[in-house]
Amino acid sequence: MSRTEFIIATAIVLFVAFSLGWFANWLLHRFTRVAAGDVAELDRMSQELHEAEETRDQAITYLQQREAELTNQLSQTEAELRAAMDGLRDARQEAEEMRAFIERERAS
Repeated sequence: MSRTEFIIATAIVLFVAFSLGWFANWLLHRFTRVAAGDVAELDRMSQELHEAEETRDQAITYLQQREAELTNQLSQTEAELRAAMDGLRDARQEAEEMRAFIERERAS
């Protein structure tokens, strides 16, 4: 086999390999092509996911605001309870002092 025949044979083998690769690529893309309906379905699912994420974010924001309101209300209620308990303690102490005073007056 001469040098020219070897180059021609190599060129033919490379061309055949290229042709088979191109055909395999075309065949693969032909069978794995995404249908327009599938793309529309993916777009719809993407939009629904986006809406669900927005709804979730709104719900989280609402819950955080509600939690802040309830925490504030609880703090106010606890402050009112402390004030009421202090008033009750003072009233009991005053009642005890009055009883003691009355007992001393009766004893005299």
